[in-house]
Amino acid sequence: MMFKNFTSRLLTALSRNLPRRLVRRDPMLENVPGRAAQAVPAAMAAHCQACARATEDQLYLQFASHPEGLTAQEADAIREVSGLNQTGDQQPAPWWLHLWHCYRNPFNLLLTVLGLVSYATDDLTAALVIGAMVFISTFMHFIQEARSNKAADALKAMVSNTATVLRSDAQNGRSETAEVAISQLVPGDLIKLSAGDMIPADLRILSAKDLFISQAALTGESLPVEKHAWEKKPIAADPLELNTLCFMGTNVVSGTAIAMVIATGSKTWFGQLAERVVQEDTQPNAFQAGISKVSWLLIRFMMVMTPVVLVINGYTKGDWWEAALFALSVAVGLTPEMLPMIVTSTLAKGAVKLSRQKVIVKRLDAIQNFGAMDILCTDKTGTLTQDKIVLERHTDVLGVTSDDVLHLAWLNSHYQTGLKNLLDVAVLEAGDASGAHNSLKVDEIPFDFDRRRMSVVVAENDQNHRLICKGALEEMLSICTLVQLNGEIVPLTDVLLGRIRRITDDLNQQGLRVVAVAHKVMPSRTQGYGVTDESSLILAGYIAFLDPPKESTAPALEALQRKGVTVKILTGDNPLVARKVCKDVGLRAETVLIGSDIDVLDDLQLLHVARETTVFAKLTPMHKERIVRVLRGEGHVVGFMGDGINDAPALRAADIGISVDSAVDIAKEAADIILLEKSLMVLEQGVTEGRRTFANMLKYIKMTASSNFGNVFSVLVASAFLPFLPMLPLHLLIQNLIYDVSQVAIPFDNVDEEQLAKPQRWNAGDIGRFMVFFGPISSVFDILTFSLMWWVFKANTVEAQTLFQSGWFIEGLLSQTLIVHMIRTRKVPFIQSRASWPLCIMTLMVVVTGIALIYSPVAGFLQLQALPLSYFPWLIAILAGYMVLTQCVKGWFVRRYGWQ
Repeated sequence: MMFKNFTSRLLTALSRNLPRRLVRRDPMLENVPGRAAQAVPAAMAAHCQACARATEDQLYLQFASHPEGLTAQEADAIREVSGLNQTGDQQPAPWWLHLWHCYRNPFNLLLTVLGLVSYATDDLTAALVIGAMVFISTFMHFIQEARSNKAADALKAMVSNTATVLRSDAQNGRSETAEVAISQLVPGDLIKLSAGDMIPADLRILSAKDLFISQAALTGESLPVEKHAWEKKPIAADPLELNTLCFMGTNVVSGTAIAMVIATGSKTWFGQLAERVVQEDTQPNAFQAGISKVSWLLIRFMMVMTPVVLVINGYTKGDWWEAALFALSVAVGLTPEMLPMIVTSTLAKGAVKLSRQKVIVKRLDAIQNFGAMDILCTDKTGTLTQDKIVLERHTDVLGVTSDDVLHLAWLNSHYQTGLKNLLDVAVLEAGDASGAHNSLKVDEIPFDFDRRRMSVVVAENDQNHRLICKGALEEMLSICTLVQLNGEIVPLTDVLLGRIRRITDDLNQQGLRVVAVAHKVMPSRTQGYGVTDESSLILAGYIAFLDPPKESTAPALEALQRKGVTVKILTGDNPLVARKVCKDVGLRAETVLIGSDIDVLDDLQLLHVARETTVFAKLTPMHKERIVRVLRGEGHVVGFMGDGINDAPALRAADIGISVDSAVDIAKEAADIILLEKSLMVLEQGVTEGRRTFANMLKYIKMTASSNFGNVFSVLVASAFLPFLPMLPLHLLIQNLIYDVSQVAIPFDNVDEEQLAKPQRWNAGDIGRFMVFFGPISSVFDILTFSLMWWVFKANTVEAQTLFQSGWFIEGLLSQTLIVHMIRTRKVPFIQSRASWPLCIMTLMVVVTGIALIYSPVAGFLQLQALPLSYFPWLIAILAGYMVLTQCVKGWFVRRYGWQ
């Protein structure tokens, strides 16, 4: 059981370095039977129900708030009592608990047991060395994780989400809006909500308009739930069913609201669940699955070889106690105890380096997935294009310029209170505000991704209201029955419909994005308007937008292709526009698959089509998520880049979710990587750094696996023929300790360009094959060293065993250090590929330390002795032969199996 939990503990330790996402890739309650309410105390439910019943005045009194909002001073005072708005799993662990977690891995526990056994048998020297190994492993892991935590916190601060809060000015009593970090919210704060916002705390709605909340993270319900400022039914026993409450961890799908914070941090519904439910990832990502396989490969090898060493030494030497200690020492030598530290420091170094390239890493293990990514799915707008949309045309239905159409579009964009996108900004910049004073907003019907349109209702006089609607052409045509043509209102006939489609298709083929504008006049009324009122509209015309491709897009796509990354475009835009933009940037787009085509395909059929299709258009959020999932199901490592509400499901479904700092809250929370610059060229740099990070992690595992296998093979041969142990347990421990220290520099090593040219993924089978081929090479030269010490230097009796053991100690340490340079590259080391200066210095220190040790005053204490100078020419010849043979085998291995 101790070994079985190693992988999960390692990944848990890594995850402590990461900013926690409010919305997890897997819902928190996925493995919990029943609804979330069952895991929350009755007091919490009673608090929610009381807040739902309370009037606005009662809420202001209860939370010492005001209709204008809290002042900054009041908020600070409340925060002193309530604390930061952070759940328990977001709080940093105290240093002593962090230190315990760094120590508590199976490898350190094994070393501790061996140290206690040595101490109990009065072998104080061995106990001291083992204690030093445990201390160094734990301390270095602790330091690296502390530095990683600090770096991760600094990166997280660069992209932390904010909430729009009403702040009261104590001097003049007026209310102003301010963007406040979510962690700074306090009970009593009034916040504004709009589409795309995360719910940052538990809230009571004070006013709302068409507010729909996705509660899937808490309840598992896929459909959004409408929320109101009053209860439409009796107070429910389950607070999650209350109409007036919103809970941390959910998000706004559409609509607007003003709400009061009623609970923060661990006192929220989400925070209470976080303390009572153990989160288990049911579907590990590519990095987690890969490192689990590799760890188990090494553990299985250790568990098989250690008993073999025990039996052979016990049977041949007759001293089973000494054989047991030696076997345990071999087990320590086979154990990659530095793996947690190497993985943590390598990932942390990669995250800091990426931050200099304007790439912020929220989850450290996403770096390796970045490098392993072989398919990138991305939206079109702002990624391929400049994200600077310009209103190019405003015409009637026949394509003639029309100021009336522009005025209607301007009123629609001006009065909507939901999420204003770049199209609205372009309309407002191009339109004229002079006519706004003649109308008064009455109501609005917010945008959603099913209707793909939004409406506002304005009062032009006391008798009539005008509904103005704009949206995607097909969806608009489905609700229009009349057309405004040359100042007259005429029916929308099939002939006219065909003419409209030809005109708009021509605009699309020019790369213009077409939005239809329609309206109708209705008698004024007091009740609100809804989707049912969007019918029998009059089509007024179109507004057409130009979003030209970026100059950097074509070379970035070419660079990604050279790196082995296939780019697929997943957009909700018109297929003609998508094809035109892709053609302009050199992206193959002969066929375009649209959302309605996807609906009639099962997953297997969609997979076959998705393999060959580059451009997908007119997609809903669920279409994007489904495409990502079927590509992942085939074994691809899929990245998804998006910044809108409609991108959140696909961001969560991908191996690596990528968003930008200007994205909506829900997209940033769902992403693993945040780009401070929305550019594919930045992505290409991130992919390269991800592969460099992975390559350095893989070096350590290759070196450790092959070197350890060779050592064990040599031990088995020597144990079968020598009348004494080839090396004392203490010698093995010291050798392993010195070697482990040298590995600290691996995260800073250089990586050959060839290793950055294609996606890199964990492959336990390749590592096992590598271990079997390269491990025995060192054993060949170990056996030569045995022969040298036995016949040349006459260390062939029990009395001369110290000389024999000292000779193999030096040769084993130097060959183990040399293998670092041989295996770190497929090229000729030192000539075609040079290690970084930190790694060179560390390996040189190992050589100097090892040789100095046998000539130092402590040599006798360690049961070693000085070697004659005539030994070293032999040693140089053995090491030179080792290098030549390894290089020859490496060339054959690369031709036969490749080099990861």
